[in-house]
Amino acid sequence: MASPTSINPAHAHFESVLQAQLCQDVLSSFQGLCRALGLEPGGGLPQYHKIKAQLNYWSAKSLWAKLDKRASQPVYQQGRACTGTKCLVVGAGPCGLRAAVELAMLGARVVLVEKRTKFSRHNVLHLWPFTIHDLRALGAKKFYGRFCTGSLDHISIRQLQLLLLKVALLLGVEIHWGVTFTGLQPPPRKGSGWRAQLQPSPPAQLAIYEFDVLISAAGGKFVPEGFTVREMRGKLAIGITANFVNGRTVEETQVPEISGVARIYNQSFFQSLLKATGIDLENIVYYKDDTHYFVMTAKKQCLLRLGVLRQDWPETDRLLGSANVAPEALQRFARAAADFATHGKLGKLEFAQDAHGRPDVSAFDFTSMMRAESSARVQEKHGARLLLGLVGDCLVEPFWPLGTGVARGFLAAFDAAWMVKRWAEGAGPLEVLAERESLYQLLSQTSPENMHRNVAQYGLDPASRYPNLNLRAVTPSQVRDLYDVEAKEPVQRMSDKTDSRKPATGSVATQEELLHWCQEQTAGYPGVHVTDLSSSWADGLALCALVHRLRPGLLEPSELQGVGALEATSWALKMAEHELGITPVLSAQAMVAGNDPLGLIAYLSHFHSAFKSTPHNPGPVSQGSPGTASAVLFLGKLQRTLQRTRAQGNGEDAGGKKPRVEVEAETPSTEEPPVPEPDVPVTPPSQYQEASAEDLCALCGEHLYILERLCANGRFFHRSCFRCHICEATLWPSGYGQHPGDGHFYCLQHLPQPGHKEDSSDRGPESQDLPTHSENNMPSRPSIPGAPQEGTTPVPSQPTRQLIRLSSPERQRLSSLHLTPDPEMEAPPKPPRSCSVLARQALEGSFVGWGMPVQSPQVLVAVEKEEEESPCSSDEEAEEDVPLDSDTEQVLWNLAKNSGTMNSYPTWRRTLLRRAKEEEMKRFCKAQAIQRRQNEIEAALRELEAKGTELELALRSRSSSPEQQKALWLEQLLQLVQKKNSLVAEEAELMITVQELNLEEKQWQLDQELRTYMNREETLKTAADRQAEDQVLRKLVDVVNQRDALIRFQEERRLSELASGPGPQG
Repeated sequence: MASPTSINPAHAHFESVLQAQLCQDVLSSFQGLCRALGLEPGGGLPQYHKIKAQLNYWSAKSLWAKLDKRASQPVYQQGRACTGTKCLVVGAGPCGLRAAVELAMLGARVVLVEKRTKFSRHNVLHLWPFTIHDLRALGAKKFYGRFCTGSLDHISIRQLQLLLLKVALLLGVEIHWGVTFTGLQPPPRKGSGWRAQLQPSPPAQLAIYEFDVLISAAGGKFVPEGFTVREMRGKLAIGITANFVNGRTVEETQVPEISGVARIYNQSFFQSLLKATGIDLENIVYYKDDTHYFVMTAKKQCLLRLGVLRQDWPETDRLLGSANVAPEALQRFARAAADFATHGKLGKLEFAQDAHGRPDVSAFDFTSMMRAESSARVQEKHGARLLLGLVGDCLVEPFWPLGTGVARGFLAAFDAAWMVKRWAEGAGPLEVLAERESLYQLLSQTSPENMHRNVAQYGLDPASRYPNLNLRAVTPSQVRDLYDVEAKEPVQRMSDKTDSRKPATGSVATQEELLHWCQEQTAGYPGVHVTDLSSSWADGLALCALVHRLRPGLLEPSELQGVGALEATSWALKMAEHELGITPVLSAQAMVAGNDPLGLIAYLSHFHSAFKSTPHNPGPVSQGSPGTASAVLFLGKLQRTLQRTRAQGNGEDAGGKKPRVEVEAETPSTEEPPVPEPDVPVTPPSQYQEASAEDLCALCGEHLYILERLCANGRFFHRSCFRCHICEATLWPSGYGQHPGDGHFYCLQHLPQPGHKEDSSDRGPESQDLPTHSENNMPSRPSIPGAPQEGTTPVPSQPTRQLIRLSSPERQRLSSLHLTPDPEMEAPPKPPRSCSVLARQALEGSFVGWGMPVQSPQVLVAVEKEEEESPCSSDEEAEEDVPLDSDTEQVLWNLAKNSGTMNSYPTWRRTLLRRAKEEEMKRFCKAQAIQRRQNEIEAALRELEAKGTELELALRSRSSSPEQQKALWLEQLLQLVQKKNSLVAEEAELMITVQELNLEEKQWQLDQELRTYMNREETLKTAADRQAEDQVLRKLVDVVNQRDALIRFQEERRLSELASGPGPQG
């Protein structure tokens, strides 16, 4: 039987369009198709219907069925919703093409201009579930048979552009290549319309094309006039992308993809990479698509050391300019990192070629990202209105590690098309703009978890995608500035200098309000008379009274009789840090001497901002006060616990010097013998307490201004100086240690271990011990001559840890214990402190593997049903069967066997692997979001420090300035202090999440290690094997205990906040 292509030449052209893999081939094949059918390209939806009518053979019908199903949605009104609307789309990137497709389905005339002439970007994009469903509904599998066939859902930019280009051409979009949009040409007179300024000289029909809608998708470097762009800056971040040739050999198909590994929770991997290759990375991702695609974040010092960067420059453009990057060194760097990450299983790595025929490897800067202040505008001149909208990178530049670029880009394209529909319906300009800005507010918050679950219901209507949608969140009166009767000034770029993500709660106190609050809090205490914010605090009694008011029971006021001012102040400063989470701003010596009034005011303002909502009454403040900076407090206790544990392991007194004030013998015993803390003692050594010690950085010796002061281990530092001695990375709370030998500070990855052991598996953040309720972290009280120490709450002694032995099934259940706090759960019961009880509790839990919820039969039934409902058609390539390594295979096999689903559901293997990869991706994205926010906080703190330095210099040096001006400067300084405290509290919250990620990763690693022992026959195990298995089991129990402590901390804080009601945070 003759094939359709031998009967009708148009069929051959159509098949060429489907199979074409180059932009020019697509265009030439489509032009041949139109010539064979007697059509002109770019004819809109009528052209689509004519093509469909003449190509009715089986291969084409499957594509028409998909497109017709999409076009039949009521929102398109059968292609008549935007009839008469003329649109110009700038840019043929994925978002520009997706917007053009939607506009074409609405019935608008769509013209697209693109300055490039080919698609050459091999970089790979992560896809959200809704983008996968959306592209499949447009015939993605028809155009690209390998679409989403691996264990991770992604597609190269080039392939995505190709398939969207084919759809756009079929739907009648008119496309012009090699044409650059340079600006708008306003109507010269009444009755004429808006045109585009294009280069080089465009075709006559394009030069005279008048349109009433402009959609800009030309990238972050081009934003139409009138839009304001805000710059969101973080710490220097250098990304490296590399594309290697994918030969699709058997060996290459067996190499698993890497959804993402981040240093923030897996330091051991990057430590091994550093030792083996000298390469220092923050993260790495590997996708297998048309190419082997790797993307990673590298550290500048490493790039300089390995010769990738020839010279260090402060300007980022100059640092990463082509003249400063050594191509050969960059290629060696990328090849070595990729080879290590894949264990050398990809064989000889050859670079793919970029658009210029060079190896496809590049270094780029993502330190700053641009975000448009508004997503749309309306311009009107001589009665002609023009609606302008932004989509893609010129709307919001995505943060690549999160994999949000194409998903949020598609959402913005849908929202822009909805705006055009409302515009075509005759809605007023202000109403259209208000709705569009209401949707824009939701864009940065979207994720697969907080959108509608049923992706099959997604459509152009925003209500089908966004839960709890409020299209009136922005009112028409708020967008009047977006409606221009005449063209406005050129685009402005504003730096996001102040951090607005977490504004300081409440108003900042003036000096008089702060004094009045302190007087109220200390009223009634014997011997305490607060009349000012300087000399009244010199004897230490006022500060002790304030601490007692906020945390009663730590010390009775009567016990302060006979205590020296320096000792009482030292105790109060330390107690405020350890029990209230308020870090010192000045030393006890300076407070007693009264030579730093500005520092004292800044310090007391922290108390006020944290506890100002506390009602003044004779009774004590409850311990669940919402003002407590709980995350800062928790991390402080964690840091001290780590230091004590390290000191015990070193067999040293972590305190360095014996404190003058002895801790009495009646201190309750805990699980482990108490070790002196390495923090400043109750009576600090003279080297930490000499006059103006807080005015000089303990590392660089330079002057320290108030907002620059960071206190750690009793000393003050610049934040910029407080870095790892080896890698110079910023040290975060609970993420550093001080070496007792050299006194330097290190990140946990580079902290030298006793005896300089190379094996770091037992160290680092994975082995951190979290503070538990039985741990006595309270500083000792000041010694009082002749006064007994009373008022301490006895802590019951805990049983010593004993070695336990569990059976193999018990160990398997324990290894898979998964602790996830449920926001709606009740307060958890008191934790058991013995391993045997903990193990029994673990046995009662459900089986969970790979850190993901166990899949019940009902869930797997739904998965099976979903896969059955969307089978691949006969002409589409079936999904690849992804090979697994033996450990992963065993994990999935055990999970399926224990779930009772192995025989009932034949696709369990692929389903569970994809779920596991999805969980890995979520953890990676979460870690990268934390890291990005940490970098933004660091940049914001630097700006606050610079402003604070100027104000402090003005206050200290201009004694002749009017008192009113000084009061204004002081109020501004306090405002900066409160913003800094808010950012530091947010930073601590992020570090709590980092601890969760660390423990999740550690539990997964131990789970894998324990399974290798459990899968062996008992008769074949040696004594060393059994000993190693017991050791892994003990580590796993420790991790479970630590995760339990974190969950209890979060739950207690949640219950405390619920009990106390909303209140300002420290």
